Amino acid sequence: MAFISIFDVLGPNMIGPSSSHTAGACVISFLARKMIGGNPKKVEFILYGSFANTYKGHGTDRALLGGLMGFGTDDVRIRDSFHIASERGIEYKFTPNSELTEIHPNTVDVCMEDEEGRKVTVRGESLGGGKVRIVKIDQVDIDFSGEYSAIIAVHMDRPGVIAYITKALSENNINIAFMKLYRESKGNRAYTIIESDERIPDDIKVGLFKNKNISQVMIVQ
Repeated sequence: MAFISIFDVLGPNMIGPSSSHTAGACVISFLARKMIGGNPKKVEFILYGSFANTYKGHGTDRALLGGLMGFGTDDVRIRDSFHIASERGIEYKFTPNSELTEIHPNTVDVCMEDEEGRKVTVRGESLGGGKVRIVKIDQVDIDFSGEYSAIIAVHMDRPGVIAYITKALSENNINIAFMKLYRESKGNRAYTIIESDERIPDDIKVGLFKNKNISQVMIVQ
């Protein structure tokens, strides 16, 4: 019987032996790429639990790198992600971590640096069946699934900022399905995540950036 690689059967529904270790890993990196808002030039993947133990055999490493380059879970280029990343000048490494045990078994930190030297670390968990949860951006604990179109606004924790954001969405006829606020501490950096069941226009960023307290806006479709 001929050997069939997981990457030969990778499809939109992840018809393969490990959706958690490939499709989920790809989606985590894909969302992380959106959160840095540019083209990552350096990345370190810190792997925990079963990710750390089996990332080579299950192709988690190639899936993570592919997602970081914007590949979907059914993109056949994932099998060549190492070569493609090298061609694009992306520096990457994979670091297994077996010391942190109080954590979901399929967890990865995606530590990115873009072309301008800006650094962002995103922690994601692969929940099975290709579903994921983003649980941390830098040092702020969050809860984000990526299943809806979303705006993630990074801003200072100041009175009126949330009202400003929701007013901008209302003016663009965007219906809010879920809204959550996470902050480092009172008065410091905060993340507002607004999810919608409809597509969010990219030009909404222009209006949001008019508020001096908003430093970054990420749109995940």
